[in-house]
Amino acid sequence: MTVAFYLSGHGFGHASRQIEVINALRARRRDVRVLVVTSAPRRLFDLTAAPPLEFHARVCDTGVVQLDSLRLDARASIERAAAFCRTLPARVADEARWLVEAGARLVVGDIPPLAFAAAAAADVPSVAHGNFTWDWIYDGYAEEMKDCPDLMPAIRRAHGLASAAWRMPIGGGFAGFSAVCDVPMVARHARHARDEVRRTLGLPADRPLALVSFGGYGVDSPGFAALDCLDRWGVVFTSGANDAKAPAPKPGIHVVLEDVLYARGLRYEDLVAAVEVVVTKPGYGILSECVANGAAMLYTSRGRFVEYEVLVEHMPRYLRCRFLDQEALLGGRWRDALDALDVQPAPPDRLPTNGAEVAAEMILGMIE
Repeated sequence: MTVAFYLSGHGFGHASRQIEVINALRARRRDVRVLVVTSAPRRLFDLTAAPPLEFHARVCDTGVVQLDSLRLDARASIERAAAFCRTLPARVADEARWLVEAGARLVVGDIPPLAFAAAAAADVPSVAHGNFTWDWIYDGYAEEMKDCPDLMPAIRRAHGLASAAWRMPIGGGFAGFSAVCDVPMVARHARHARDEVRRTLGLPADRPLALVSFGGYGVDSPGFAALDCLDRWGVVFTSGANDAKAPAPKPGIHVVLEDVLYARGLRYEDLVAAVEVVVTKPGYGILSECVANGAAMLYTSRGRFVEYEVLVEHMPRYLRCRFLDQEALLGGRWRDALDALDVQPAPPDRLPTNGAEVAAEMILGMIE
């Protein structure tokens, strides 16, 4: 039984949540053959996906053009997406041939339109699984879209070829899909206790910790080396292959090397669960991890990205959160916001975060 996952390479969130689905699927049926097509870094899969997995490094969509974690180029994003869509017929033909040769029984897309068009051409059922669709994101760039009138129809035609859409909470889009089913949030859950994680990584046990999390694009600021909160708070930075912007360790600043984290049997979600606050930009992946692991979120703005407004609207229902403007963030003026978050009451509601298990059962229901 072969399932092909087509995953957007924009950021880490699409890949990281589908790795959870893959792991849940393989836990139920070890004989399921998993193919992954994405431009996301392979190391994400090597570190956290259950083997064996066949990885194929190909571009599925173009997402948005990030200048860094906090800034994007809207015009370049639309132009690049439109250019990619003009190549869809040839890409669809190539992917359809590959799906037939691979014996794919199902295609799961999070959430490139190419996946659904290629599956239809190969006469293979497909499902969209995510919290937003790219046409919804691009619709927020009305001025830039004027020069690319064919982009939205092309995306929505591909959506119409999917067998179903599984929509996670807090998002938008899904125009063109004929059968939309609401499913729980997919989240990564910690597997180790807070005290164990701190002890294993040499983090202090006697003070609150804030984890800086801006994904592979990173944020570089001299203000991070002069944070105003270090007399009370410990601040944790991670450093890996795509993130070399952490300040040097000193009293109050702790740097966790990615290689060390995984070599000691831990995962990033264990680190999220071991801190009081995550300092970040709102994205679905880190939001889901904060919700699942009980961390608060100190967030800043992230440019013109329509998902941001929706996430910010809904976050107070499900986690303790507080806004910090970019000037204060980059200038290292964090203490007042962190202290306020530390005494903020628990959120009023709780979202189910067992979406990986639910999706795995639904996939099995389609291929068995």
